[in-house]
Amino acid sequence: MTNEPLALSIPSLGNEPYQPSEEKEQILLTRRIREGLVRNGLFSAPDRIGTGEAHRGNRFRLSPEPFGIPPELFHFLERLGDHLLRFYQALNRLYDHAHREASLAWVADYLDQGKPSPLVAYGRMKRFKAQVPLILRPDLIPTNDGMVATELDAVPGGFGLTAYLSRSYAEAGFSIAGGSDGILKQLEAAFCELVGRPAPTVAIVVSEESTDYRPEMRWLTAALRERGQQAALTAPEDLRFTEEDLYVEQEGSSLRIDILYRFFELFDLPNIPKAELILYAARKGTVHLTSPVKPHLEEKLAFALFHHPALSPFWRDALGEETCELLRRLFPPTWILDPRGVPPHAVIPGLRHRGLPVRDWHALAQATQKERRYVIKPSGFSPYAWGGRGVVVGHDVSAVRWAEAIRQALDRFSHTPHILQPFYTGRHFTVRYEEDGAIRRMEGRARLSPYYFVVGGEARLGGILATVCPLEKKLLHGMPEAVMAPCTVSESTRTERAA
Repeated sequence: MTNEPLALSIPSLGNEPYQPSEEKEQILLTRRIREGLVRNGLFSAPDRIGTGEAHRGNRFRLSPEPFGIPPELFHFLERLGDHLLRFYQALNRLYDHAHREASLAWVADYLDQGKPSPLVAYGRMKRFKAQVPLILRPDLIPTNDGMVATELDAVPGGFGLTAYLSRSYAEAGFSIAGGSDGILKQLEAAFCELVGRPAPTVAIVVSEESTDYRPEMRWLTAALRERGQQAALTAPEDLRFTEEDLYVEQEGSSLRIDILYRFFELFDLPNIPKAELILYAARKGTVHLTSPVKPHLEEKLAFALFHHPALSPFWRDALGEETCELLRRLFPPTWILDPRGVPPHAVIPGLRHRGLPVRDWHALAQATQKERRYVIKPSGFSPYAWGGRGVVVGHDVSAVRWAEAIRQALDRFSHTPHILQPFYTGRHFTVRYEEDGAIRRMEGRARLSPYYFVVGGEARLGGILATVCPLEKKLLHGMPEAVMAPCTVSESTRTERAA
């Protein structure tokens, strides 16, 4: 097993590729962008951040410029989408084989663990057999040794916010990776290909569980309509069904839906009004439902399956040597916290503690703080499996809490499998942001989130969101103290401002 992160030469990542303009101009720019974010509901008012109070909605720091990435990294990210698409397609085939071949039954058992049998049966229907997610987003951490993908998200949030920020910085004169409207353009193309004709009617359905993302989805649907796309935002309870079709109300008109984009998690289906009708409409072919209802494609333990030595021949044949080697370095070593004992002659593949192979998870429970640089997280199909809710960082908690986290993960295996991964420390970057009428600097660690859209058998890059968190934060995600900005290629300079 190769444990080294994917090595990329990225010396200039985030290092302010522009000559700084007057501070007053930069402050006006960030305030202008913030005002637009607040006006569109994408940013929580009041705009003063860092107070630490509980809130709903987005709160983050705004930079006077996009986050710079070097050309080498940008070209890598452009190509990465196709490798990830191949992985999803191969994982889909592996799952199908696992349900038909006795020697792979253990793979199906892992991917189906904790799911209701009707949902598993639905995801295995032949009519959905080849379907994969329409939007792909890896979470990438640049480290001093290279790039690491901590997870993949098949139902990602943030692409509406990234689209808005990309357009806002482009209007301010910056060149944006993916283009000013790259996300909107590629999303529209993906929708059109899904139904095989232009201008389909799209309903973006946001559940109560995902309500914090409703403002960005509202802006996104409005932006799609500006481009001539029939689009509507709705709650599941507001959908209208007939014997033949599915409808949504939009500005007093009743629109027949061609595509239903689900912005809700599969674990939440029992709480989704009209969920059974939605699934029935998709099964009948009345509507195209995306991302597909395939819980096996939303499991973080897929990384463990990719690294499992018994499956290496499958991955090599399914992916090809180039993709296999790239993903082997990009995907971190991952282990499923399975409470079942291993035979006396066996060990947990690739996992060592104090120089010895690990045979029993409880050996890790005795690790010192320095030895427990690991992360435990729910694999999927759980309200704690997204947004960093169920993540435990070993060296950031007490020995008692770490031992308890291992015990709980093992106890919950039957309904919520957990995974163990090494903790990777992101490299340091300096970013600038506006606060209290001044431009300030912050040392932080970055997460890059490129958004890919499946069009014509390819995964096209639409845009890249950078999230830079203060150094003391172990988990990198959107937060009031984070600087969030779209990416630009660092050799680019500001384009000419419109007259």
